[in-house]
Amino acid sequence: MGEPTKPDGIHNMVPREKMSQGARKIRDCYEMKPGAPIYQCEFGFYSLERWKKEGYIDDNTNLSELFGFDEEGIYHIGGLGWCEAAFYPEFEVKVLEDRGDYELVQDHAGRHVLYFKGRRNGFMPEYVDHPVKDIKTWEENCKWRLDPRSEGRFSYLDQWSEEAIEQAGKGMFISQSIIGGYMYLRSLMGPVDLLYNFYDHPKLIHECMKTWFELADAVTAKHQQYVTFDELFFAEDICYNRGPLISPDMIREFLFPYYQQLISNVKARQLDKNRHLYVNIDTDGFANPVIPLYRELGMDCMCPFEVAAGCDVVEIGKEYPDLVIKGGIDKRILAKGKEAIDREIDRILPVMKKRGGYIPTCDHGVPEEVSFEDYMHFRKRLREYAT
Repeated sequence: MGEPTKPDGIHNMVPREKMSQGARKIRDCYEMKPGAPIYQCEFGFYSLERWKKEGYIDDNTNLSELFGFDEEGIYHIGGLGWCEAAFYPEFEVKVLEDRGDYELVQDHAGRHVLYFKGRRNGFMPEYVDHPVKDIKTWEENCKWRLDPRSEGRFSYLDQWSEEAIEQAGKGMFISQSIIGGYMYLRSLMGPVDLLYNFYDHPKLIHECMKTWFELADAVTAKHQQYVTFDELFFAEDICYNRGPLISPDMIREFLFPYYQQLISNVKARQLDKNRHLYVNIDTDGFANPVIPLYRELGMDCMCPFEVAAGCDVVEIGKEYPDLVIKGGIDKRILAKGKEAIDREIDRILPVMKKRGGYIPTCDHGVPEEVSFEDYMHFRKRLREYAT
């Protein structure tokens, strides 16, 4: 691509007046503009089936219009996994065993998962087994599925690149999603065996992370031929309700060298050399202890700040005034009625809007226990602060 004569959102940013309203709001948020209009969106929902049964919505309902969400301001790029490793080809999904009311299934990530028979979603299944036990099973089952040279891995590029270039031309915030190192390792080995392997088989961990880096580096390099990234968004989930699942020293030893090299390479490849590359870390649980740790990587943004685990976005916002924050609305309070919702909104929104850099959403999917009427009240109260 030659250097354009006009701003194209790729080699240089389009003028603000050429951006969509959603893109302007997102960019104002990331630039920490105090008092700027607040971007309206939601983390997700577990309540939609209930609301359908009660007759409030149906399959044709435009939820964005109903709930007053902003038009999309972020263009999300995939290709690097999210909760599971980015296998290509994926494992065959098949039933391994009939257990009466349950069935044991091999899923697309090679895990053996126990589901209710005939039902795969809407609940937490039991993960019985994972594909990586040692170097042998790593190489036989998984490593070759993560080879960036696999035929067909980039078959989407021609069609995707046209859309990506178009979205960049509208000033959309370009976000590359990547499964984080811890989440990736957990999907390969399981949450318990992984913790043992950090001690017992560190070479295996490094072999897996080397492959993680090589794939992420190759895929981002392909995408960067067409667009400039605004953000690298890592799905990490490295915390539980008391703090990180592994020590800071282990995070620095097993994860950070690969993150640092990837971030450095991505920055060097940016077509717009003046564009700031934001680093966003997504983790559930009590995230406070890892905030200073991930800021060593240059983390600019974090989400979703689970309140039940002890996260308070007002206090975190004060301690880290330059951290972009998304989430932090207690999902339990949404089920407690309008007065409880009012107290939560009036505690958080005046402070965070004045501060800037905040996108209010439920701290996970809206639970089934939340009534449609109370959720509509929640959206109404947020809109009062949005403008």
